[in-house]
Amino acid sequence: MADPNIRLDVDSDGIALATWDMPGRTMNVITAGMVDEFEALVDRVAGDAAIKGCVIASGKDTFSGGADLGMLQGLRELSEKTAKASGEEAAAKALFEGSRKLSLVFRKLETCGKPFAAAIEGTCLGGAFELALACHRRVLSDAPKAAVGLPEIKVGLFPGGGGTQRVARLMQTGDALQMLFKGDQIKPAAALKMGLVHEVAPAGSAIARAKAWIKDGGSAVAPWDETAGGKPSFKPPSGRVYSPAGMMTWPAANAIYRRETHDNYPAAKAILHAVYEGLQLPIDQALRVESRWFAHVLRTPQAAAMIRSLFVSMGELNKGARRPKAPAPAKLDRIAVIGAGFMGAGIAYVSAMAGLDVVLIDRDQEAADKGKAHSHKLMSDRIAKGRAKTADRDALLSRIHATADFAELKGCDLVVEAVFEERGVKAETTRKAQAVLGPDVIFASNTSTLPITSLAANAEKPENFVGIHFFSPVDKMALVEIIMGAKTGERALATAMDFVRRIRKTPIVVNDCRGFFANRCVFAYILEGFEMLREGVPPAMIENVARMAGMPVGPLSLTDEVAVDLTYKILKATEADMGAGSVAPAHMALMHEMVDIDGRFGRKNGKGFYDYPAGGKKALWPGLAKFAGAKPDPDSLDVDTLKRRFLYAQALEAARTVEEDVIVDPREADVGSILGFGFAPWSGGVLSLIDGIGAAEFVSRAEALEKAHGPRFKPCKLLRDMAAKGETFYGRAAANSGAKTAA
Repeated sequence: MADPNIRLDVDSDGIALATWDMPGRTMNVITAGMVDEFEALVDRVAGDAAIKGCVIASGKDTFSGGADLGMLQGLRELSEKTAKASGEEAAAKALFEGSRKLSLVFRKLETCGKPFAAAIEGTCLGGAFELALACHRRVLSDAPKAAVGLPEIKVGLFPGGGGTQRVARLMQTGDALQMLFKGDQIKPAAALKMGLVHEVAPAGSAIARAKAWIKDGGSAVAPWDETAGGKPSFKPPSGRVYSPAGMMTWPAANAIYRRETHDNYPAAKAILHAVYEGLQLPIDQALRVESRWFAHVLRTPQAAAMIRSLFVSMGELNKGARRPKAPAPAKLDRIAVIGAGFMGAGIAYVSAMAGLDVVLIDRDQEAADKGKAHSHKLMSDRIAKGRAKTADRDALLSRIHATADFAELKGCDLVVEAVFEERGVKAETTRKAQAVLGPDVIFASNTSTLPITSLAANAEKPENFVGIHFFSPVDKMALVEIIMGAKTGERALATAMDFVRRIRKTPIVVNDCRGFFANRCVFAYILEGFEMLREGVPPAMIENVARMAGMPVGPLSLTDEVAVDLTYKILKATEADMGAGSVAPAHMALMHEMVDIDGRFGRKNGKGFYDYPAGGKKALWPGLAKFAGAKPDPDSLDVDTLKRRFLYAQALEAARTVEEDVIVDPREADVGSILGFGFAPWSGGVLSLIDGIGAAEFVSRAEALEKAHGPRFKPCKLLRDMAAKGETFYGRAAANSGAKTAA
């Protein structure tokens, strides 16, 4: 077969093995060219009488990550050009026809008359799993990395290659919707139980098992195509939509959709539509319905923003887009983490998980051992969930050396300091470490607010000092802020980036200032919640409206998680460093009463803005009523205005970080805002929110908020200039990049 990405071999039993192996790529992806190759494969197998059936497998260590989203971006751009040239109706039709081809090819495979089996080793996601779903048999390896899933919802899309229709015909409707809404990767045992695969085979034997099925006379008819007496015989697992069982499912599904998405995600709504409408139709018409909804979603601004930030930009940052080119890759075999508290213990865990040897140091052996015990607990939890084995835990713990002796730092390639957030403690730690290691080893401080330039003053060579800000809990949070002090050098930045990428986190690079990028935006969000509380907005409304805007948790709940007393400490430190007026007196008074008078420190002591009864469900503290001012005017309780206040407070602060040169790349602001503090993913991030609205319109709305609620909503000069010139953040970045290239 002449196709460059698929190798076809036919054995003596007449069973073809189609090995998908794209040259020059570490992973197979579905491109426009691959769709044509799949169609050619189907034609070859169906048209050759000597071929009994075909097994599709991968020539790489994983099956495929799915479709190349660049291909989908190309379809979207085509529709935009068509809209300008021929109108919206023509654009919608062109996008429908273009995006439907994958679905048609998979359906052609399913109905070609020859049995196809997918032999899946490793991960098989998105469009690749839709290919597998179109096959008549799915054999999944039980290898450690094996998993299947349809994760499109996570980038603002939904399965457009038949996934919504086939999954909804393989399992109960509620389970199918949950799978499509979550977009999780599903491990072999669960996939078998859910009916997504027919068989789980020992690692390395999936191809042999798939071939055996074809040899034994495997059926070339999908369940939904089966007939009895010349009539379709298939019945969906949950029965008909319009039935007693259906009416138990669909009202609840719609309510869950509204509760979880607040109508912010067109893709989630499209999933609901596609499954609901598709289950009432024969499969071919149902696939056509799915394609129409897919084309509709692909044209939404939410999909465009999410694809750019959560796929394109994040992929570029993960590959080291901001790493200086000159320094050679850092040698990282043995690192030190100083401070074995919750953050330091988490850093030690993710480092050891990445194969690094870790020296974990604290003030005494007991504290260091307690930090190491955190890794033991996390690994034990993984073992209990079937995600790791006892041998994995033993190997990881062997890589963590807990000690109180700074002399053990000898031979470490990098130091990550994660001690108490206090300048004096950090300065002493820096001096003690450098006394053992010397000034040439890169020293990184994990700090959430303290400016790196001031901390680097305690280092013998400030150029080798850099900030690495982890987010809590370290094992779950994907983002790391790398902070450049005034004198931080390229080698320190490159080493920090190599480390962050080694531990499989996404790095963003920011320049030094108090709070850096993420915490400045987060505090704008938290303080807006405090302001609403002071105004008399009901606490439950504050929390619910924040989630309606797209935030993962309300500002009061977030403060409890961060710790109320820590928030108070940060406000006091900010006022001490930046002077009177830098913190609103009302916010300081609120924190003073919560902490000093009421002893409410947050979740950690069971008392914060919420009460946390032992064994019970958390509930807002009734005592919050005493912080409310006069009863608010009903107009000030407008939900849309409150949502705008939450989002604009953060976006305006992000724009200030760009103006102040703290953020120099909009990709980092957008990816950082979503991964770091959960900023409304539907928007694509803080700067994409502004670009999507348009600078002029955003400034106009912000000025209206400024007039009604105060100077914190005043647009900065950069935003006003952008509004006057019709600029966007991404347009400015592209222009600046072009200017640098030309220079």
